[in-house]
Amino acid sequence: MYGIYLTIVKHKDHFTFAVSLIFSLFLLMNNDNPHMSVIRGKAAEGISIISSPFSWVQSLMFLEKENQYLREKNLVLSLKVESMLNLENENQELLEMLDFKKKRKLVIKSAKVVNKGVQPNLLSIIIDRGLIDGIKTNQAVLTPKGVVGKTIQVSENATIVQLVSDANFRLSTRIIPSGATGILRFINGGTAQIREVQKNVDINIGDKVVTSGYSDIYPADLPVGTVNGVYQHRGSFQKVVNVTLSNDLNAFQYVFIITEQYHELE
Repeated sequence: MYGIYLTIVKHKDHFTFAVSLIFSLFLLMNNDNPHMSVIRGKAAEGISIISSPFSWVQSLMFLEKENQYLREKNLVLSLKVESMLNLENENQELLEMLDFKKKRKLVIKSAKVVNKGVQPNLLSIIIDRGLIDGIKTNQAVLTPKGVVGKTIQVSENATIVQLVSDANFRLSTRIIPSGATGILRFINGGTAQIREVQKNVDINIGDKVVTSGYSDIYPADLPVGTVNGVYQHRGSFQKVVNVTLSNDLNAFQYVFIITEQYHELE
């Protein structure tokens, strides 16, 4: 308390001026004289001009916070939309699998793709079915759109599937309606090639390609792809047929494994 008193005494001139100024302003603001109304208006104007930059800065800070909130909200909504689209695609794939199962008399097991193969010299996938599910090596693997490969290594709960796109994969196929047969091997992208096709067979772009049934692994008439080109070398007795595969080998999540041969279509 004594310290405060000493401070006031030391700065009594400044203190007296501040008190007088505050008291004068109080008297002026409470004076009903018409001239004082003008002064009060000018004072309010001045205060408004002085305070407007502070209000502008405060408004910018508020807008920045609001924009940040809206950006976060937009991200959450975008993720929800993406999740819904993924679920829709997955649901469509499962519906196609159910429809495929109804149309064909197959003894099959469904499986989910859990990873890509880990062997550098083999194009493959890993599925979540194994020995305990009745899966064995050299069983056909397909989707409703067509053949994707065959089982090659089986453990208790997982299986490695060699894909059609592997360089060492071969498949005996038949072209419909001509009935021409040949061995299919992968070329690149989504294209495979059938060689050793007889020269005199009539084959057209758009013809369907299915499994021939000559293999112990693949039953006849499983879809494989569609003819997109027919080539014949001069002097050769055979044709080369390019095929667009039915499956995008990078875009499926579920597969079927044929555990036993089927006998006929419904």
